[in-house]
Amino acid sequence: QVQLVESGGGSVQAGGSLRLSCAASGNIYSGACMAWFRQAPGKEREGVASIDRGGSDSASYADSVKGRFTISRDNAKTTLYLQMNSLKPEDTAMYYCAAVPYSYCYPGPPRTSHFRYWGQGTQVTVSS
Repeated sequence: QVQLVESGGGSVQAGGSLRLSCAASGNIYSGACMAWFRQAPGKEREGVASIDRGGSDSASYADSVKGRFTISRDNAKTTLYLQMNSLKPEDTAMYYCAAVPYSYCYPGPPRTSHFRYWGQGTQVTVSS
């Protein structure tokens, strides 16, 4: 059974930082494209960043987070991370981890249609 469990969300003031984690289990991690998405109330789910098993050289980001967010993965711990710096109120959303096995990530920001498995989400709230 595949499981993705996010953690690390919380409330922070604008300009602050948070680090999200996603623990993957159930034989999903090997060869998987993994990604972070977010969804604010009343808005569609948005792809934030994606990364192949090869690591940071394969990472892709949404324009809105480039230079502020960094996606990474620890293949030994089967854990995905999202380091978020210089947070803005518009970053407020539920953040989701996603994975698709035996697939490379597509170029550009991740798209929801590409991903098969999803976590339950962790809330990030940024106040001004």
